[in-house]
Amino acid sequence: MTRPTQPTSTAVSDDALFGSEAADYARYRPGLPDAAVHLLAATQHGVPAPVLLDLGTGTGQVPRALLPVLHRLAHIDLIDVNASMLEAARATLEPVRGTCTVDVFTGAAHAFAPAAPGRAPTLITCCRSFHWIARPEVLAMADRVAAPHTVVAIMGDGSLWTHRTDWTAALRTLTQSYLGNDRRAGTRGTYAGRGRSYEEDLADSAFSDVAEHRFPVARTWTPQDVLGYLRTTSFARPALFAGRRHHEFEVEALALLEAHARGGVLTEDAEFTVLLARRPGGDV
Repeated sequence: MTRPTQPTSTAVSDDALFGSEAADYARYRPGLPDAAVHLLAATQHGVPAPVLLDLGTGTGQVPRALLPVLHRLAHIDLIDVNASMLEAARATLEPVRGTCTVDVFTGAAHAFAPAAPGRAPTLITCCRSFHWIARPEVLAMADRVAAPHTVVAIMGDGSLWTHRTDWTAALRTLTQSYLGNDRRAGTRGTYAGRGRSYEEDLADSAFSDVAEHRFPVARTWTPQDVLGYLRTTSFARPALFAGRRHHEFEVEALALLEAHARGGVLTEDAEFTVLLARRPGGDV
Protein backbone atom coordinates (compact mmCIF):
# COMPACT_ATOMS: atom_id res chain seq x y z
CA MET A 1 0.00 0.00 0.00
CA THR A 2 1.02 3.63 -0.39
CA ARG A 3 2.12 5.03 2.93
CA PRO A 4 2.06 8.57 4.33
CA THR A 5 5.10 10.80 4.43
CA GLN A 6 7.81 9.33 6.61
CA PRO A 7 8.10 11.40 9.80
CA THR A 8 11.50 12.96 10.27
CA SER A 9 13.00 15.99 11.90
CA THR A 10 14.25 17.10 8.47
CA ALA A 11 10.91 16.63 6.71
CA VAL A 12 10.44 20.28 5.89
CA SER A 13 8.71 20.90 2.59
CA ASP A 14 10.18 23.55 0.30
CA ASP A 15 7.06 24.50 -1.65
CA ALA A 16 8.52 27.90 -2.53
CA LEU A 17 10.16 26.26 -5.54
CA PHE A 18 7.72 24.48 -7.88
CA GLY A 19 5.10 24.12 -5.13
CA SER A 20 2.25 25.50 -7.21
CA GLU A 21 3.51 24.08 -10.51
CA ALA A 22 3.19 20.34 -9.79
CA ALA A 23 0.33 19.86 -12.28
CA ASP A 24 2.22 21.71 -15.03
CA TYR A 25 5.36 19.75 -14.15
CA ALA A 26 3.53 16.45 -14.60
CA ARG A 27 1.98 17.59 -17.87
CA TYR A 28 4.82 19.40 -19.62
CA ARG A 29 8.13 17.91 -18.46
CA PRO A 30 9.50 15.40 -21.01
CA GLY A 31 9.61 11.79 -19.87
CA LEU A 32 12.47 9.29 -20.03
CA PRO A 33 13.45 7.70 -23.35
CA ASP A 34 12.33 4.08 -23.62
CA ALA A 35 15.92 2.95 -24.17
CA ALA A 36 16.99 4.54 -20.88
CA VAL A 37 14.10 2.91 -19.01
CA HIS A 38 15.05 -0.52 -20.34
CA LEU A 39 18.68 0.13 -19.41
CA LEU A 40 17.63 0.83 -15.82
CA ALA A 41 15.46 -2.27 -15.73
CA ALA A 42 18.33 -4.41 -17.05
CA THR A 43 20.51 -3.41 -14.08
CA GLN A 44 18.10 -5.38 -11.88
CA HIS A 45 18.51 -8.66 -13.76
CA GLY A 46 18.79 -11.44 -11.21
CA VAL A 47 17.48 -9.31 -8.34
CA PRO A 48 14.41 -11.20 -7.03
CA ALA A 49 12.66 -8.21 -5.40
CA PRO A 50 14.15 -4.91 -6.58
CA VAL A 51 13.81 -1.82 -4.39
CA LEU A 52 13.96 1.63 -6.01
CA LEU A 53 15.10 4.79 -4.26
CA ASP A 54 14.30 7.83 -6.44
CA LEU A 55 16.04 11.06 -5.40
CA GLY A 56 14.39 14.37 -6.27
CA THR A 57 11.48 12.41 -7.65
CA GLY A 58 9.34 15.39 -8.65
CA THR A 59 6.07 13.98 -9.98
CA GLY A 60 7.41 10.42 -10.10
CA GLN A 61 8.49 10.15 -13.73
CA VAL A 62 11.18 7.53 -13.09
CA PRO A 63 9.11 5.01 -11.08
CA ARG A 64 6.12 5.58 -13.36
CA ALA A 65 8.25 4.62 -16.36
CA LEU A 66 9.87 1.65 -14.61
CA LEU A 67 6.80 -0.05 -13.16
CA PRO A 68 5.42 -1.41 -16.48
CA VAL A 69 8.89 -2.70 -17.45
CA LEU A 70 10.31 -3.93 -14.14
CA HIS A 71 7.37 -6.05 -12.99
CA ARG A 72 9.28 -7.49 -10.01
CA LEU A 73 9.70 -4.08 -8.42
CA ALA A 74 8.75 -4.70 -4.79
CA HIS A 75 9.12 -1.32 -3.12
CA ILE A 76 9.71 2.33 -4.02
CA ASP A 77 11.02 5.14 -1.82
CA LEU A 78 10.37 8.63 -3.18
CA ILE A 79 12.38 11.62 -1.92
CA ASP A 80 11.71 15.28 -2.57
CA VAL A 81 11.81 18.53 -0.61
CA ASN A 82 8.46 19.47 -2.10
CA ALA A 83 5.30 17.98 -0.57
CA SER A 84 3.14 19.00 -3.54
CA MET A 85 5.38 17.09 -5.91
CA LEU A 86 5.28 14.00 -3.70
CA GLU A 87 1.49 14.07 -3.58
CA ALA A 88 1.45 14.25 -7.38
CA ALA A 89 3.91 11.35 -7.56
CA ARG A 90 1.81 9.18 -5.26
CA ALA A 91 -1.31 9.90 -7.29
CA THR A 92 0.55 9.01 -10.50
CA LEU A 93 1.80 5.69 -9.14
CA GLU A 94 -1.36 4.51 -7.38
CA PRO A 95 -3.19 3.17 -10.48
CA VAL A 96 -0.16 1.25 -11.77
CA ARG A 97 1.83 0.12 -8.73
CA GLY A 98 0.03 -3.23 -8.26
CA THR A 99 1.54 -4.99 -5.22
CA CYS A 100 4.55 -2.66 -5.13
CA THR A 101 4.62 -0.62 -1.91
CA VAL A 102 5.50 3.07 -1.88
CA ASP A 103 6.91 5.33 0.85
CA VAL A 104 7.54 9.05 0.54
CA PHE A 105 10.14 11.13 2.36
CA THR A 106 9.78 14.90 2.45
CA GLY A 107 13.13 16.52 3.11
CA ALA A 108 16.80 16.63 2.18
CA ALA A 109 17.95 13.48 0.40
CA HIS A 110 21.08 13.03 2.52
CA ALA A 111 18.87 12.62 5.63
CA PHE A 112 16.98 9.64 4.21
CA ALA A 113 16.92 6.23 5.92
CA PRO A 114 14.62 3.31 4.96
CA ALA A 115 11.43 3.26 7.01
CA ALA A 116 11.65 -0.48 7.66
CA PRO A 117 14.40 -3.14 7.70
CA GLY A 118 14.88 -5.26 4.61
CA ARG A 119 14.30 -2.38 2.22
CA ALA A 120 17.84 -1.62 1.13
CA PRO A 121 17.60 -0.07 -2.33
CA THR A 122 19.01 -2.09 -5.20
CA LEU A 123 18.58 0.79 -7.68
CA ILE A 124 19.05 4.47 -6.79
CA THR A 125 18.00 6.99 -9.42
CA CYS A 126 18.33 10.75 -9.75
CA CYS A 127 16.86 12.31 -12.89
CA ARG A 128 17.44 15.98 -13.74
CA SER A 129 17.94 16.87 -10.08
CA PHE A 130 21.49 15.89 -9.08
CA HIS A 131 22.62 19.52 -9.45
CA TRP A 132 20.10 20.57 -6.78
CA ILE A 133 21.34 18.30 -3.99
CA ALA A 134 24.34 18.07 -1.68
CA ARG A 135 26.07 15.51 -3.86
CA PRO A 136 28.89 14.14 -1.62
CA GLU A 137 26.50 13.88 1.33
CA VAL A 138 23.83 12.16 -0.75
CA LEU A 139 26.31 9.65 -2.19
CA ALA A 140 27.51 8.91 1.35
CA MET A 141 23.88 8.30 2.36
CA ALA A 142 23.48 5.99 -0.63
CA ASP A 143 26.49 3.98 0.51
CA ARG A 144 24.98 3.61 4.00
CA VAL A 145 21.58 2.39 2.88
CA ALA A 146 22.29 0.55 -0.38
CA ALA A 147 22.43 -3.20 -0.95
CA PRO A 148 25.86 -4.66 -1.84
CA HIS A 149 25.33 -4.64 -5.62
CA THR A 150 23.21 -1.49 -5.87
CA VAL A 151 23.38 0.57 -9.06
CA VAL A 152 23.24 4.36 -8.85
CA ALA A 153 21.86 6.05 -11.98
CA ILE A 154 22.40 9.78 -12.51
CA MET A 155 20.43 11.01 -15.51
CA GLY A 156 19.64 14.17 -17.42
CA ASP A 157 19.43 15.97 -20.74
CA GLY A 158 19.89 19.67 -20.06
CA SER A 159 17.00 22.08 -20.58
CA LEU A 160 15.60 24.47 -23.15
CA TRP A 161 17.89 27.09 -21.61
CA THR A 162 21.00 25.09 -22.54
CA HIS A 163 19.72 23.66 -25.84
CA ARG A 164 21.31 25.39 -28.84
CA THR A 165 18.97 26.22 -31.68
CA ASP A 166 17.51 29.41 -33.15
CA TRP A 167 14.22 29.30 -31.28
CA THR A 168 15.72 28.44 -27.88
CA ALA A 169 18.34 31.16 -28.29
CA ALA A 170 15.62 33.71 -29.05
CA LEU A 171 13.57 32.50 -26.09
CA ARG A 172 16.59 32.73 -23.79
CA THR A 173 17.25 36.31 -24.94
CA LEU A 174 13.62 37.25 -24.26
CA THR A 175 13.78 35.68 -20.79
CA GLN A 176 16.97 37.63 -20.04
CA SER A 177 15.30 40.87 -21.11
CA TYR A 178 12.81 40.36 -18.27
CA LEU A 179 14.96 38.71 -15.59
CA GLY A 180 18.55 39.73 -16.31
CA ASN A 181 21.39 38.06 -18.13
CA ASP A 182 22.24 35.55 -15.41
CA ARG A 183 20.21 32.37 -15.37
CA ARG A 184 17.85 32.43 -12.40
CA ALA A 185 17.86 29.42 -10.07
CA GLY A 186 16.32 28.40 -6.78
CA THR A 187 14.07 30.82 -4.92
CA ARG A 188 16.46 33.79 -4.85
CA GLY A 189 19.75 33.42 -6.67
CA THR A 190 21.31 32.64 -10.02
CA TYR A 191 22.80 29.46 -11.44
CA ALA A 192 26.58 29.46 -11.21
CA GLY A 193 27.13 26.15 -13.02
CA ARG A 194 27.45 22.73 -11.52
CA GLY A 195 31.18 23.04 -10.73
CA ARG A 196 32.68 19.58 -10.48
CA SER A 197 31.43 17.05 -12.98
CA TYR A 198 29.10 14.30 -11.85
CA GLU A 199 31.80 11.82 -12.85
CA GLU A 200 34.19 13.48 -10.40
CA ASP A 201 31.59 13.30 -7.63
CA LEU A 202 31.06 9.60 -8.31
CA ALA A 203 34.80 8.91 -8.53
CA ASP A 204 35.19 10.25 -4.98
CA SER A 205 32.30 8.16 -3.68
CA ALA A 206 31.84 4.47 -2.92
CA PHE A 207 30.22 4.16 -6.38
CA SER A 208 33.34 4.88 -8.40
CA ASP A 209 32.86 2.27 -11.16
CA VAL A 210 31.02 4.41 -13.73
CA ALA A 211 29.71 3.67 -17.22
CA GLU A 212 28.18 6.36 -19.43
CA HIS A 213 25.28 5.74 -21.79
CA ARG A 214 23.94 8.34 -24.24
CA PHE A 215 20.60 8.24 -26.04
CA PRO A 216 19.62 10.71 -28.79
CA VAL A 217 16.12 12.12 -28.33
CA ALA A 218 14.07 13.99 -30.94
CA ARG A 219 11.23 16.00 -29.43
CA THR A 220 8.54 18.23 -30.88
CA TRP A 221 6.88 21.02 -28.90
CA THR A 222 3.89 23.21 -29.58
CA PRO A 223 4.32 26.85 -28.55
CA GLN A 224 1.74 26.37 -25.78
CA ASP A 225 3.61 23.31 -24.48
CA VAL A 226 6.80 25.37 -24.25
CA LEU A 227 4.98 27.98 -22.16
CA GLY A 228 3.74 25.21 -19.86
CA TYR A 229 7.26 23.83 -19.56
CA LEU A 230 8.70 27.27 -18.76
CA ARG A 231 6.31 27.61 -15.80
CA THR A 232 7.99 24.56 -14.26
CA THR A 233 11.57 25.77 -14.62
CA SER A 234 13.80 27.48 -12.09
CA PHE A 235 14.76 30.10 -14.70
CA ALA A 236 11.33 31.25 -15.91
CA ARG A 237 8.72 30.22 -13.35
CA PRO A 238 5.92 32.74 -12.71
CA ALA A 239 7.07 33.78 -9.22
CA LEU A 240 10.22 35.35 -10.69
CA PHE A 241 8.17 37.98 -12.52
CA ALA A 242 6.76 40.97 -10.66
CA GLY A 243 3.07 41.79 -10.99
CA ARG A 244 1.70 41.39 -14.52
CA ARG A 245 5.15 40.98 -15.99
CA HIS A 246 4.70 37.22 -16.29
CA HIS A 247 1.57 37.67 -18.39
CA GLU A 248 3.42 40.14 -20.60
CA PHE A 249 6.35 37.71 -20.89
CA GLU A 250 4.06 34.86 -21.95
CA VAL A 251 2.36 37.02 -24.59
CA GLU A 252 5.75 37.92 -26.08
CA ALA A 253 7.07 34.38 -25.73
CA LEU A 254 4.05 32.89 -27.49
CA ALA A 255 4.41 35.29 -30.42
CA LEU A 256 8.13 34.49 -30.65
CA LEU A 257 7.55 30.74 -30.54
CA GLU A 258 4.77 30.85 -33.12
CA ALA A 259 7.06 32.82 -35.44
CA HIS A 260 9.74 30.11 -35.17
CA ALA A 261 7.38 27.13 -35.38
CA ARG A 262 7.16 25.14 -38.59
CA GLY A 263 3.77 23.56 -39.16
CA GLY A 264 2.84 24.59 -35.63
CA VAL A 265 5.71 22.70 -33.96
CA LEU A 266 9.20 23.39 -32.68
CA THR A 267 11.89 20.70 -32.76
CA GLU A 268 14.51 19.81 -30.18
CA ASP A 269 17.29 17.29 -30.79
CA ALA A 270 18.52 16.41 -27.32
CA GLU A 271 20.76 13.78 -25.78
CA PHE A 272 19.72 11.92 -22.66
CA THR A 273 22.72 10.77 -20.60
CA VAL A 274 22.71 8.01 -18.01
CA LEU A 275 25.66 7.45 -15.67
CA LEU A 276 25.48 3.98 -14.12
CA ALA A 277 27.69 3.78 -11.03
CA ARG A 278 28.56 0.78 -8.91
CA ARG A 279 30.92 -0.05 -6.09
CA PRO A 280 34.16 -1.46 -7.53
CA GLY A 281 33.79 -5.19 -8.02
CA GLY A 282 30.02 -4.97 -8.45
CA ASP A 283 28.16 -6.64 -11.30
CA VAL A 284 28.55 -5.09 -14.73
